[in-house]
Amino acid sequence: MQFPVKHSSTGTTIFTVMSGLAAQYQAINLSQGFPDYPLDPELSDLLGEAATKGFNQYAPMPGLPMLREAISNDWRKRNNVKIDADTEITVTPGATYGISTAFATILEAGDEAIVLEPAYDSYIPGIEMCGAKAVLVQLNYPSFSVDWNKVKDAITPKTKCIIFNTPHNPTGAVLSLQDLNTLADIIRDTNIVLISDEVYEQLIFDGLKHHSVLEHSELRQRSFAVFSFGKVFNNTGWKVGYTVAPPAFTAAYRAIHQYLCFTVNSPSQYALAKFMAHTGLEPIGRVMERKRNYFLDLLRQTKFTIHQPTSGSYFQTASYENISDLGDYEFAQWLTKEHGVATIPISSFYKSKKDDKVIRFCFAKKEETLNVAIKRLMEL
Repeated sequence: MQFPVKHSSTGTTIFTVMSGLAAQYQAINLSQGFPDYPLDPELSDLLGEAATKGFNQYAPMPGLPMLREAISNDWRKRNNVKIDADTEITVTPGATYGISTAFATILEAGDEAIVLEPAYDSYIPGIEMCGAKAVLVQLNYPSFSVDWNKVKDAITPKTKCIIFNTPHNPTGAVLSLQDLNTLADIIRDTNIVLISDEVYEQLIFDGLKHHSVLEHSELRQRSFAVFSFGKVFNNTGWKVGYTVAPPAFTAAYRAIHQYLCFTVNSPSQYALAKFMAHTGLEPIGRVMERKRNYFLDLLRQTKFTIHQPTSGSYFQTASYENISDLGDYEFAQWLTKEHGVATIPISSFYKSKKDDKVIRFCFAKKEETLNVAIKRLMEL
C-alpha cells in the first residue's frame, strides 16, 4: 500500500536516534531534554490520591476546571496577568501537541508560516501536514538573536503565522521586550497570527525576565501561547501542557482539539492542580540555574568552546572546533560510541542541516551524572 507523504522530514527524530545510541553504548545521556532525578514526593503522592478519589474518568474537553483555575491563579500571582480559565485556557497532552493543534487551527493549503531556525523539530512537519509551506529565517550565529529585518522581508501575502520560541530550544537564547515590540511593529497592519512556544518560561537565568506574549497587550490579541508542565515540574513523561489564546481563538482551537484527543488524563490534571496550590516550592529557574552553573564550571575544564552561557531552558550549546573536524552529526555519534556521552547536533534543528560544529548538552541531570560525563569529556 502507498500512503501519502505528509511532510518533508525523513527517518526517526534525532532525539530518538541519540537516546537509542546512548542506551546501546551505555553512554551518559545528555541528549534528550529530560531530568534523571525523581519527582517531588508530594506530586507523586497526589497522582495516587487522584486515582483513589475517583479522578479516573474523562475530564471535560478543555481540561479539569480546577487545573484551569490553578493556571489562571498562577499567572496572576507570578506575572500579574489575568487569564480567563473558561474561555482562554485549554489543557493539552503536551506542548508539541499544543503547537500542532495551533497550526491545524490556523493553516490551510497554500498558506505560509515563518519559522526561526534553528527550530524545534516538530515545527516544520506540523506546518507541512496542514498543506502549508514553512518559510525559514535563520537566527544570527553565535548569539542566536533575531534579525527582524529578515523576518519582515520573509512576509508575503500568503503569510498566515509566525512561530517563535523563548527561552529557545536548542540554544537557550531569550527574547527581550524590545524584540516583542519590534515584532508588533512588523505585523501591526497584517492578519498574521503568532504561535509563542514558551515551554521553558520558568527556566530563565541571570536575573533575566521572561517576556510572554500574554503580557504584551497588542500581541496577546493575535497569539496562541503554548506551555508545558513537564518543564516546570520535571515530569516530562506525564505529557501535560496547556495553550492560552483569546476567546475566539480558543473556540476555534477547541473545535480541532475535541476531535484529536478530546481530553487529557484526569489523574495528572488533579495532581498538578493540587500541587500548584503549594506555596513552599523553590522556583524551578533557581534550581536549574544552579545546575547550569555547575555544568559550565565543569565544561570549561574541557576543550569545548562556550560562546555564551545559556540564558534559559535545559540546554547549553558548545563548539567542538578545537577537538575535531567531523560534521556535528558524525561527531555526536562518535562521542556517544567512543567516549560514552550522548548529545544532540545543532544541524538537526535546521532544515538545510547547517553545520557550525556545535552540539547541545542537557544539564537537567543529577550532579553525579554530570560529573561522570565531564570526566569522559576531559579525555578528548
